[in-house]
Amino acid sequence: MRSVTYAMGTSLDGYIAGPDGGFDWTAPDDEVFRFWIEEIRGVDVHLLGRRLYETMLYWETADEDPSLDDATREWISLWNPLPKVVFSTTLSAVEGNARLATGSLAEEIERLRAEPGEGEIAIGGATLAAEAAASDLIDEYRVMVHPVLVGGGTSYFPQHERQVDLELVETRTFNSKFVYLRYRVAR
Repeated sequence: MRSVTYAMGTSLDGYIAGPDGGFDWTAPDDEVFRFWIEEIRGVDVHLLGRRLYETMLYWETADEDPSLDDATREWISLWNPLPKVVFSTTLSAVEGNARLATGSLAEEIERLRAEPGEGEIAIGGATLAAEAAASDLIDEYRVMVHPVLVGGGTSYFPQHERQVDLELVETRTFNSKFVYLRYRVAR
């Protein structure tokens, strides 16, 4: 059965966006960007909430920029064809290789897990991940810790009142002082 992963960058104090909604501090350096390129290779489908989907729409036309470097072009070549499922109550249409979810998050994940495939089901966005976590649907948490404190904003971690025991599976420290933590949910 395919695993469900939640991977995003976070500040050291646990936020994916600051108090003003900004996330300009999340720009990866070359080494971290290369890491994310390798990570996306293991994903078969990406589930996104509306806000993250709208942020990631940038990549749909980014390849029109002739000044892009090879790594950025490689990311685009992997991200754009990747199937995406968008969860939104306000959007009526989506672009690229995306579709609007027709069922609940739990129903979509159950259906995707039943499909053949070896790759992961990735979740992006704190709100969507919180819903998945509350329903015990996340198998792994992958955190790229940025060397910054932002003091508040949108929390990486779901805010629900239950303990979730985790097993540390991988750590990596990058030259730029980013730290990657990968935890599997202990079942």
